[in-house]
Amino acid sequence: MFQSLYYPNFRNYFVGHTLSTLGTWIQQVALAWLVYDLTHSAALLGMIAFFAMAPQLILSPFVGAVIDKLNKRLALIFVQCLFFFQAILLAYLTYTHLLNTVSIISISLLMGIFTAIDTPLRQSFISDLVHDKNNIANALALNAMIFNSCRFIGPPIAGFLLAMSNAFTCFILNAFSYFFLIIALIFIKNVKVTKAKGNIQSVFKEGYLFVFKNKQYSRMMLNVAFLNFTASSYVTILPILAKDYLKGNETTLGYLWGMAGIGSLLSSLILANTQNFERIQHRILINISLCAIALFMLGLINLQLSYYLAMLILGFGISSANVSTNILIQRNTPTLLRGRIVSIYTSIRFGFDAVGGLLAGLLATYIGAKTTMLSFGCILAVYLVVLSFHQNTETT
Repeated sequence: MFQSLYYPNFRNYFVGHTLSTLGTWIQQVALAWLVYDLTHSAALLGMIAFFAMAPQLILSPFVGAVIDKLNKRLALIFVQCLFFFQAILLAYLTYTHLLNTVSIISISLLMGIFTAIDTPLRQSFISDLVHDKNNIANALALNAMIFNSCRFIGPPIAGFLLAMSNAFTCFILNAFSYFFLIIALIFIKNVKVTKAKGNIQSVFKEGYLFVFKNKQYSRMMLNVAFLNFTASSYVTILPILAKDYLKGNETTLGYLWGMAGIGSLLSSLILANTQNFERIQHRILINISLCAIALFMLGLINLQLSYYLAMLILGFGISSANVSTNILIQRNTPTLLRGRIVSIYTSIRFGFDAVGGLLAGLLATYIGAKTTMLSFGCILAVYLVVLSFHQNTETT
């Protein structure tokens, strides 16, 4: 399960990225709670989620063309420094009570731009840290485990810090957490650098032609788009469910987010210990189906246990489907194209997440959070029916 940790470079990255990601989750939960507590605006929650991820839909594909021509390690160090200054700015605005709608959206947009550079850069860099191609899947699963472990641990810590202190403390902790990853990247040595040749335009075009002329890759990207547009929108709705439906507080929000984290962590542990990837496409569809069921639970059932169970299922299903798709991409894509293909994947993964979150926030303002989740569950269910019909037609 942990075979990739035998590589010193990946081990350094693993430790640094874990501590950095923990800080990021603490900030995300603190910001969501602070915004809803100050404004009680579901629409603003949707806008924050949108601006924090939407730049990936637009920028990441272009970033991918640049990534394949860069030294990824040095570029990652520079991006972590940008994240540090963004977190410090957020902490300053919170401390001086200058945080308002405009500054919140601006900070979210700034973080979204940095993330659009960081995510494909980091994802494509992981494959360079393990020398054996057979270990790439394990390394990606362990990388997902970092994200999902912190998703499980971070929100309850954020809830505790918000209850005992304030959001400013959470933002400061996140700012300094980026130094752990910077130090880890400094200690990473002897990484083979493979750079694409040609101008940016031709490099960019080559990546898109590879994806959209390949039926398997096109279908994977479509699955990712529908899944994250619908199921991942729960992130926007979560503070509303915690405060208005469960009549809870910061701790309740942390527990809900933590349940999603447990589900995601379980999926990462299973994938890290999986060697057989022959039926991975079938498993992806099963996990998307689980997400549709969880959305129906959020929309139709109003029991406390059902909320926590739905979050567990959503965390498991979303993570399993997304990470499995990433594994397929990185195992099957030529090294020279990897940065571009991964950037297209991340742009769709997080870009449609952003669009779905924005729409969820707007819909929740007018039709309510539960009806919004029910509507998204219907969209995902219809997509699965159409996809199954299309696949059956192809086989016959």
